[in-house]
Amino acid sequence: MTKADLVEKVTGLGDLTRRDGEVIVETIFESVINALQTGDKIEIRGFGSFRIRQRNPRIGRNPKTGERVEVPAKRVPYFKPSKELRDLVNPGEAEAASKGEKAQ
Repeated sequence: MTKADLVEKVTGLGDLTRRDGEVIVETIFESVINALQTGDKIEIRGFGSFRIRQRNPRIGRNPKTGERVEVPAKRVPYFKPSKELRDLVNPGEAEAASKGEKAQ
């Protein structure tokens, strides 16, 4: 699904223009980005959470030349899906887990 597809879905939900859908989608994305830039975490119940993880500096290798390269420390965004989302994506595993819990 692309950003344009998402805008189409939002626009189709109600009496919205395409521009309204674009504004809604952009606002959500900008809010997530701004929160992560300031170090906040975002938690959307039933969907998951977005956080920032700190990566330490390390020594890497250039795959083409094999030369050692210093990779600086950096912050990277990280998404952790909620249990509900994992169960929706893997319905067979959720059923098996619930049957295993009942057997115990």
